[in-house]
Amino acid sequence: MKREEKNQQTRRRILESALAEFSEQGYGASSVNTISNGEGLSKGIIYHYFPTKDDLYLACVEECFQMLTGHLQSHTNMEGQTAEERLEQYFRVRLDFFEQNPQYQRIFCDAVIMPPAHLEASIQEKKAPFDRFNIDSLNRMLEPVSLRSDLSREDVVDTFRQYQDYINARYQMTGSVKIDIRDHEESCRRALRILLYGVVERKE
Repeated sequence: MKREEKNQQTRRRILESALAEFSEQGYGASSVNTISNGEGLSKGIIYHYFPTKDDLYLACVEECFQMLTGHLQSHTNMEGQTAEERLEQYFRVRLDFFEQNPQYQRIFCDAVIMPPAHLEASIQEKKAPFDRFNIDSLNRMLEPVSLRSDLSREDVVDTFRQYQDYINARYQMTGSVKIDIRDHEESCRRALRILLYGVVERKE
């Protein structure tokens, strides 16, 4: 086996153990000792690939958002659909990803809702491609509809991001250690539906 291949395998073993630990315990309660025990790896080997616990956590966060974004890109096709169909498809595919990859659920929620304060800027960098994809997806959702003359797509995108900030702040206030991913996704979906269609039932 070539050294490069062996290094990749070792790095993967470390990440698999770290994903399991951060998914179960979150950042604060996780331990490099436990991560090393999970795959029978020495702490020295872990620190060779990831100099600090922060580096290891950020690698898991980056993988989470890369995998989620890739899944969304591969499984969403909004051509020929109404705005509502595009909205429903987006959140269905997103939730499917977390059901198929439960190890990423808590990492996603912690990174989006309750990131470690000293890592917040680094996490924002890791999730930037995911944020850009979301903005692009929202713009595509808006393609089949006519906006009010006093609103631009940029206004709608900015308002939805404010909605998301409010939703995440509400979860932060609960102080809950674990967030129900289905509840979080439904809150985001409902907020976007209200933004797009309002709250008043309109009769034809």
